[in-house]
Amino acid sequence: MSSTTRVALVTGGSSGIGADAALRLQDAGYTVYAAARRIDRMSALRNAGVRVLGLDLTDDASIRDAVDEIVRTSGRIDVLVNNAGYGSYGAVEDVPLAEARSQIEVNVFGLARLTQLVLPHMRARRSGTVINISSMGGRFVTPLGGWYHASKFAVEALSDALRLETAQFGIRVVVVEPGSIRTEWGAIAAQGVQETSGAGAYSAMADGVAATLAASSQPDARMTSGPEVIGRTIVKIATARRPRTRYRIGFGAAPLVFLRRLLPDRAFDALIRRAFGV
Repeated sequence: MSSTTRVALVTGGSSGIGADAALRLQDAGYTVYAAARRIDRMSALRNAGVRVLGLDLTDDASIRDAVDEIVRTSGRIDVLVNNAGYGSYGAVEDVPLAEARSQIEVNVFGLARLTQLVLPHMRARRSGTVINISSMGGRFVTPLGGWYHASKFAVEALSDALRLETAQFGIRVVVVEPGSIRTEWGAIAAQGVQETSGAGAYSAMADGVAATLAASSQPDARMTSGPEVIGRTIVKIATARRPRTRYRIGFGAAPLVFLRRLLPDRAFDALIRRAFGV
């Protein structure tokens, strides 16, 4: 089936940034597919006219089925928003390697596999936009977040390579580096760090990190931005003729990345330790 309506696929669409971006892209005139494992949590999106898909980024068949369904029903994919992911927190010494592999599997390999399957359809039309949601944590590291940051550093590198490789086909690759965003992500990561490192040698550090992460999920959190700032940015990128290659959006993103480039390692380490109460 061929269509002249632009089509967007947003992963991690069941909540937060993904849900907000899906609705805003629909308002901008896109046919939007929101994909997530928790399809039962997307009834509001479905009621609003967004098409919902089940998607498990650790299951190759699930990824293939999602792309095939979109192409079969809508004939094209113009925008891919790789937003799905999670934050695995705990001391490098404590995190089981099985969990480390899971972190990389979802945040890096899942993103890469979905992109591999979408790119041929973009190449065929000689146009398309891939928007990879990284993090300000793809530019610097915070305590007890080693594997999470490793995954986001990898997303940054893959995005740079993709941009160089696909420009010849009219495909744009853009990285979004959110700062502290008010979603359930922080509360989930806080629980994880306590379960992993809350009772051992790193327990005092885990307490401080967990408190900081959990605070970002509170409805009245002050030093955060709402997910809508990222949703608006995603629409801006999708509709721009020539978007920037990187967008640092949300509380703390631009100044902290700037300070990381400016300060020596030990000075920046001290700043981060104070910020996380460790």
